[in-house]
Amino acid sequence: MSVRRRHEPVRGRLLSSQLGRTWALLLAVCLFGAGSVTAAEVMPPKPAGYFNDNAGVVSKEAALQFNEQLAQFERETSNQIVVAVFRKMETDSSIEDYTQRIAQSWGVGQADRRNGAVLFVFVDDRKMFVQVGYGLEGVIPDVTAFDITERHIKPKFRNNDYEGGLATGIDLLMKAARGEYTGTGKTVSESSTEEEVTGSGCILPILMLLFVIYVATRGRKRRRGWGYSGSGGPFIGGWSSGGGGGWSSGSSGGGFSGFSGGGGSFGGGGAGSSW
Repeated sequence: MSVRRRHEPVRGRLLSSQLGRTWALLLAVCLFGAGSVTAAEVMPPKPAGYFNDNAGVVSKEAALQFNEQLAQFERETSNQIVVAVFRKMETDSSIEDYTQRIAQSWGVGQADRRNGAVLFVFVDDRKMFVQVGYGLEGVIPDVTAFDITERHIKPKFRNNDYEGGLATGIDLLMKAARGEYTGTGKTVSESSTEEEVTGSGCILPILMLLFVIYVATRGRKRRRGWGYSGSGGPFIGGWSSGGGGGWSSGSSGGGFSGFSGGGGSFGGGGAGSSW
């Protein structure tokens, strides 16, 4: 018994020493891990344009066209919409957190109106997210941002049609910012069920509407003939061949329209999808 008592303090000191080394090792691992996360993240600098294809997924002609479309949209509405396509996310943060901090650092939108939005696309990660500034959250709520990415952009991306997906996304984001597009507010399943219930009762009103249109168009044909009538040329594929609406192929001074953030701010509004 006396031998055991002489060795008990020694074992206690050894155990205490081992625990101390274990805790020190765990602390070092945690500190190293935290440093690695910080070192791994890359915050991209403010872009030069409104449309920025850093992954080379669209043609140069399409990239210029998208850029001028978004520049003209700011001229007409003061709202700034930026598109940034990257190969992959260079962070261990979530896409929501990462893109919010990028959009905030770029200052998309005006400082007083905070009317900016950014569509981020990470091709290799197969993820995208729309960050919406405070001032546009009313017209581009989370449900609308999700509707645009999930129902309209995602199917085209899945078919490797990045140019078509981006064209659709830009068009719908601009319409939403103008208050012209709000999404259906329903899932596909909900929409199908509603159509089944109400479809049979819509036939008569539709027939009456078609009859009214037929009568009206016949009268218009007799008065002034068929065809387009307006102050400008026809609107084709986003370009206007004359007069009012649409957008021009270049900035007011011609050439490439550069982007400059106005100090807008972001609070996490928006949504995204993966494909």
